[in-house]
Amino acid sequence: MDKIQVAILMGSDSDYPVMQKTEEVLKEFNISYVTRVLSAHRTPKQTIQFISSAEKKGVKVFIAGAGGAAHLAGIAAAHTVKPVIGVPIMSKTMNGLDSLLSTVQMPPGVPVATVAIDGAKNAALLAIQILAVTDKDISKRFSVYKKRLEKEVLKKDKLLKR
Repeated sequence: MDKIQVAILMGSDSDYPVMQKTEEVLKEFNISYVTRVLSAHRTPKQTIQFISSAEKKGVKVFIAGAGGAAHLAGIAAAHTVKPVIGVPIMSKTMNGLDSLLSTVQMPPGVPVATVAIDGAKNAALLAIQILAVTDKDISKRFSVYKKRLEKEVLKKDKLLKR
C-alpha cells in the first residue's frame, strides 16, 4: 500500500459504527488510510503526537469524528496545515446538535470542514475530492462514481414514470 493519504480519528470506539462508513468509501476508491481512537480530552498529548507524525508521514487529509463536546476536529486543525473534515456524531443529550455546533463553530484561522451529523460517508467523499485536486487517477475514479450516482437516480426516475 502506498503512503497513507487519510487519517481517520474518533474520540471513542463507540463512534466506530459511524466512522466505519468512512473506511468503506475510502476502500471503494482504493485510498490508503489509518484509523485511530484518540480523544481531544482524555489523550491530548497522544492525539497531538499522532497528528504531527501522520503529517510527516504524508497524510494529506484528516477526518475526525466525535460526539458531545466534539473538539477532536478542532484539535487536529490546530496542529496541522492539512485539511480537516469534522464528523459530528449523534449524541444522546441533544441528538447530535451539541456535536455539530462543537465541530462547526471554529474560531477564525482554524477551519474545519464539517459534514452532517453522522455524515461519515460524505466526509470520505470530501476527502477524495480534496485528493483529486492533485491526483488525476482519483479524479477520474470520482467522475465515474458521480456518473454512477446519476444513472442510479435516472433509473429510479424511469421506474416511477409508468
